[in-house]
Amino acid sequence: MAGTLDPVKLLETMLRIRRFEEKVDQLFFAGKLPGMPHACTGQEASAAGVCAALEPGDLITSTHRGEGHLIARGVDLYRLFAELLGRRDGYSRGKGGTMHIADLSIGLLGTTGIVGAGIPIAVGAALAARMKGSDRIVVAFFGDGASNQGAFHEALNMAGLWKLPVVFACENNLYGMSVAQWRHQAIKDIAVRAQAYGFLGEVVDGNAVLDVLEAASRAVARARVGEGPTLLEMKTYRWCGHYGADPGTSYRKAEEVAAWKERCPVKRHTELLLKQGAITESELEELQERISNEVDEAANRALECPEPPLEAAQEDLYQAGGLP
Repeated sequence: MAGTLDPVKLLETMLRIRRFEEKVDQLFFAGKLPGMPHACTGQEASAAGVCAALEPGDLITSTHRGEGHLIARGVDLYRLFAELLGRRDGYSRGKGGTMHIADLSIGLLGTTGIVGAGIPIAVGAALAARMKGSDRIVVAFFGDGASNQGAFHEALNMAGLWKLPVVFACENNLYGMSVAQWRHQAIKDIAVRAQAYGFLGEVVDGNAVLDVLEAASRAVARARVGEGPTLLEMKTYRWCGHYGADPGTSYRKAEEVAAWKERCPVKRHTELLLKQGAITESELEELQERISNEVDEAANRALECPEPPLEAAQEDLYQAGGLP
């Protein structure tokens, strides 16, 4: 969970993310989950490692592929499932789906389906923290595709100019939807773009959770003492396609996917903990069973939750200028 440096807790977070995504996949292909989920399977270490470096009062912005960030930050699994299933008890009362989830009680400013939209929001929140004299920092999660958006460059320029307490956490899974990074960028490392805006960029193995935690902790510490932002690029990979019904086979070779699965962040960290004696085989089995039961219970409970009534369609609407 957020704020912990316990390596076993890091494993617990990654296992919870993995099991959640597996359950979402099951519900989607069973025809019980509307819309198109965007799974982060294979990217668990980036969410777990970055969020573990944060304090309870810190803030994050997330993306269309944000379940891992939400879970690592401590989101309520029942309410998360309920939202994805379009049920009344969801974070947006079942009307928003995974791309419209916010929970200020855990520092979650919101997920968004607009590519790169969370980046300037994070900079604004960091500016607010500075103006209020707070020591909180803000993390903006985004992918490699978002680093080509104008909002990315404008936000980094402003953050660098004012040395704002923000960490730009780029999960570079090598594909912007179906376009490989080498096709949409002339650079190998997105982190080098930080130099243009006067602050540090760092590349880290996004499938090694302890490496992510170490790099994120450095970035958070710099931001908290007024040394400005960091662009943290985590090299990782999504196992699935861009969205639920996308097999991802038309633009990726099977050998590439298989090679990245061999670098599974959950498997690597599990093997490390077993080797170090930080966890035993029996303790691992108990942990896996507990998390599986926790996720199943939340999903089953959400399936029993009613859908919002028809009249709820006219509730929670934003009306500009006081128009009826």
